[in-house]
Amino acid sequence: MTARTTPYHPGERAVQARAGRTDRADHSGRAVGSTVPPVAARFLTERRVLVIGAADADGRLWATQLSGPAGFLRAADERTVTVAARPAEADPLAAALAGPAEVGTIALDPAGRRRMRVNGRSTPDGRGGLVIDADQVYANCPKYIQRRHPVDRPEAGAPRRVAAGPALSTAQQLLVSTADTFFVATVGPDGRTDASHRGGNPGFLRVLGPDRLRWPDYPGNNMFMTLGNLEVDPRAGLLVPDWETGGALLVTGEARTDWSDPAAAGLPGAERVVELTVTGVVELADATPLTWTDPEYSPANPPAVRPPA
Repeated sequence: MTARTTPYHPGERAVQARAGRTDRADHSGRAVGSTVPPVAARFLTERRVLVIGAADADGRLWATQLSGPAGFLRAADERTVTVAARPAEADPLAAALAGPAEVGTIALDPAGRRRMRVNGRSTPDGRGGLVIDADQVYANCPKYIQRRHPVDRPEAGAPRRVAAGPALSTAQQLLVSTADTFFVATVGPDGRTDASHRGGNPGFLRVLGPDRLRWPDYPGNNMFMTLGNLEVDPRAGLLVPDWETGGALLVTGEARTDWSDPAAAGLPGAERVVELTVTGVVELADATPLTWTDPEYSPANPPAVRPPA
């Protein structure tokens, strides 16, 4: 794959080279397209939730979630995805997505352990939704996705902010430390935003303090789009869903990758470690009108901690 045709920017290339995965990344990169194929269009139409990442007016990155009945996501054509939803007023991305914005999105099917990313430029549709002009479209492998099924909550109200601050409260730290899934938004040197999924056994996302989080970087598709973005821009936004209540914890900050052997030594399966310095937290109740069944953990999940000898 030549530089002219590669989907990767220099930060991604640098990480791929450091990890010794350039050839594998070139192979994986062939799956990155700029159009939505028919099978992907059908997949989107069946989804109930879309995770979306973008920057707010202050340049801080956030990841949040939009939801609706099946059909609220549609591929209007091979280059356009419509979303019949926008962030509620309580959401830190409400103002940003009220106008044009670079966005990264990921549609997840926990029940089928499938996921698909669509990155591009979002504009309001004038009817309370969004239109995304796609420039990157690709599917990911099923690794680390916990199997769950959605359950509607007819009593759910509009999303509302129940807490906000510069760091995690004790209760929020507990939610984070027991999470088995989160999503992370990052941005590349050209302003393109990406949203990615991270999964593992409870405890894989570690709380080091009210303003510090750490997680292992497990083997994946070798594209290193998240780490490649962090190589050139440390801004990151995390979404930690509360699958039991429909709530969500949104965290923004700056992240760095620790490539040292000691950092990954106590984390089975970790090839390296990412550490986030938290600068802002927003907790939403009724972030979606859904709850989810108890998880069936992915067989790919490594143990969250190394067992004692």
